[in-house]
Amino acid sequence: MKQARLLAVVVLGLSLGACASNDEQQTEIQSITEAYEKAQNFAARGNYGRAIQIFEAIQARYPFSDLSRQIQLELMHSYYKSGNPVQAVDIADTFIRENPIHPRVDYALYIKGLAYFETDPGMLERWFRKDTTKRPPKDLERSYGSFRQLVERFPSSTYAPDAEQRMRYIKNRLAAYENHVAAYYLRRGAYVAALNRAKAAIEQYNGAESNSHSLEIMAEAYEALGMSELAADTRRVLASNFPDEG
Repeated sequence: MKQARLLAVVVLGLSLGACASNDEQQTEIQSITEAYEKAQNFAARGNYGRAIQIFEAIQARYPFSDLSRQIQLELMHSYYKSGNPVQAVDIADTFIRENPIHPRVDYALYIKGLAYFETDPGMLERWFRKDTTKRPPKDLERSYGSFRQLVERFPSSTYAPDAEQRMRYIKNRLAAYENHVAAYYLRRGAYVAALNRAKAAIEQYNGAESNSHSLEIMAEAYEALGMSELAADTRRVLASNFPDEG
């Protein structure tokens, strides 16, 4: 795989230096290949900052070539791995916009989804037993959207299985947050608002682990609003779909 990628760079170098003399072409090809390989080696060793510097230098030299598109893919990955999600997303968006039918659009969508996904609370917060469901999901909805595009447009993509797994986590996280907000409204006596947020959790994130909690909130809200029949119906749905709850 690595040899194939380097060969592509050499071929691109030939086209880029077509107007130069043979000696100049050879020097140019060698320079591009060495720089590209050096950047890849830095990335492989985890030195993404240095890799980014070299990739950006190559891209600045050949901004409108096929090589530039490959460099964009390298850069979005390096920025993601170096903890710079904003830059990773920017490059992924540019790549997708400028190359809508490129065979690596699935990879750009995957990196974009990962970059937004990383904004979710980390292991340190979970270690200290903080309830992360109470935090606004921020970019998780965007992450879900990117992964969903990937799965729907490229179901056979290498990245689709991991994207689907992350989507399940995100769905549960977003539904839990909707329930947190709905429960807050319920405690404050804002029953219509509580009802709407609980309904949204079920409609938008159907199949999430916390759908049973959404139904419980709905039943309480209906009861508080004097809608006893709807409350009873909701409890029957809860008992039918979640017999082990309560």
